[in-house]
Amino acid sequence: MAEADVRTLPVRNPRTGETDLTLRVTSPQELAAKAARLRENQKAWAERSIGDRIGVMRRWLGEVAKHANAIAEADAEDTGGCHTSYLQGFITMGNIGGWIEDAEAALERASFHGPSKAMPQVEVRSQLVPYPLVGVISPWNAPMMLALLDAVPALFAGAAVLLKPSEVTPRFVKPLFETVAAVPELAGVFDYVIGDGATGQQLIDQVDLVCFTGSVPTGRKIAVHCAERLIPCFLELGGKDPAIVTENADLERAATSALRGAVHANGMVCFSVERVYVHESIHDAFVALLIEKAGKVRLNSDDPRAGHLHPFTFAPQARIVESHLADAVDKGATIRTGGKVEEIGGGLYMRPTILTGVDHSMKIMQEETFGPCLPVMAYRTVDEAVALANDTIFGLTASVIAGSEEEALPIAERVNAGAVFIQDTFLTLAKNRTIGTHSFGASGLGGSRTGPESILRFVRRKALLTQHGEVADIQNDHHLGTPGGGH
Repeated sequence: MAEADVRTLPVRNPRTGETDLTLRVTSPQELAAKAARLRENQKAWAERSIGDRIGVMRRWLGEVAKHANAIAEADAEDTGGCHTSYLQGFITMGNIGGWIEDAEAALERASFHGPSKAMPQVEVRSQLVPYPLVGVISPWNAPMMLALLDAVPALFAGAAVLLKPSEVTPRFVKPLFETVAAVPELAGVFDYVIGDGATGQQLIDQVDLVCFTGSVPTGRKIAVHCAERLIPCFLELGGKDPAIVTENADLERAATSALRGAVHANGMVCFSVERVYVHESIHDAFVALLIEKAGKVRLNSDDPRAGHLHPFTFAPQARIVESHLADAVDKGATIRTGGKVEEIGGGLYMRPTILTGVDHSMKIMQEETFGPCLPVMAYRTVDEAVALANDTIFGLTASVIAGSEEEALPIAERVNAGAVFIQDTFLTLAKNRTIGTHSFGASGLGGSRTGPESILRFVRRKALLTQHGEVADIQNDHHLGTPGGGH
């Protein structure tokens, strides 16, 4: 390739604000060649039994264990030192290990062998055929965890995977794919490309299925592109997740869980608490306790492993948060604590930010803020609280904190969200190996990415039907009944 044709991307260090890495973008020709290689190798990968694939993935798990610290350091450098980043090696081990335990049974449950209910003389066998090549486009927040949430079950299913990490947080791919390279069978069906949105578009043109995590505007573009190619896409597009606190709730429990749910990972999590509705009788006491607790939260500017809040991973996100706060203040809201972007050592930080006097005319109550902000609004009745919680285009997760589970559960059942956390917030990880969920509204599209059945996103179901009775004769086929009458 001529040097003039080489395209590069600068990568900003979120702690220093400096460009400390320059990446060479994968060219369209290289991307196509990688896709072709993966497709060819996938044939043998799919022919392996699920037991054989599990054996290969078990060896990969061993390699990840050896490199867990390096993986964590790279993810932390990407994000700015998020606490969760330092656990990424172990989270990845849990992801792979979980599928080692769950994959075979999940695929078996989706299989069938027996007589047809409509035509008992016909024997029906199911076949699960993996999509040859899955494209995964991952976001800049929780970059490695969200990339592998889709890539790992796709590999267990028998697909090959081509990953494009965010150009904002690409550092994790180097240590990750060093572990992949140590397992040749896996390296043959798992690869990555580097680039921006243009590279993502090129990837979509080469794959058979797309998994994307990111913003609604980008998700819409990907959905249209996939629709034009008539390939499936699975999208997780964020949220504006509400929490309802009833008049009977334990204030200590409610304030503790709401604060963590809002500011963990600097609020840059798709299922962060982004708005809180509190019964008017306890509103002031709740806000006072929330402010007190927020004052004890530390930045990690002096030590990435020490404080609670890391810098904004993506610098433009700080400006989005500022614009939401300015809009709220202009429309009558009051910032009770925090609210300022602080530049420390080149990194952009914000302390926990509590707002009151908010309403649904404000961006901070309608658009995804993705920062450590917690707007609090009073309500009078449960009906009003539910209506406010459901007044959104999103529907990823929600929380209800009441005096008891019995009080909270009927409220949770009325909130439009794929998962509703009761008596706590931020419980998404609890459903990963247990149950699948669907997003409401603009929060996503397609099958669940959690629960054992999430592996079924990556296979097509095929039926093999054997006639054990007499074949039908066009001259005398009335015994078959009305065409189309069966199911």
